[in-house]
Amino acid sequence: MLKKVSRNDERLRRHVRVRTKISGTPECPRLNVFRSNSNIHAQIIDDVNGKTLVSASSVELKLENGGNVEAAKTVGTEVAKRALAANIENVVFDRGGYIYTGRVKALADAAREAGLKF
Repeated sequence: MLKKVSRNDERLRRHVRVRTKISGTPECPRLNVFRSNSNIHAQIIDDVNGKTLVSASSVELKLENGGNVEAAKTVGTEVAKRALAANIENVVFDRGGYIYTGRVKALADAAREAGLKF
């Protein structure tokens, strides 16, 4: 009998596959997205030095409903503002194994509109 693989295990496998090709450098760090059912998080990471440069999340911003598209737009705008304040303009987008639609796409579009280039 076959054992069903969980959706999160499949997502993690996709994420590892993407991470072999994408890496953040000090000149062009990685914008990573993590979403759960109730919240969304974004980090800008320098993989060479292993440091998180900027982060924002719906938990930190105390959004009433952190698991919807509007919250993702707010988090995307906030992470872009913080990145520009830290002199980070170009990033590489890492969707974290998630499908590029809905909240992930909303976060990316809001970050682009706020001034990040990717």
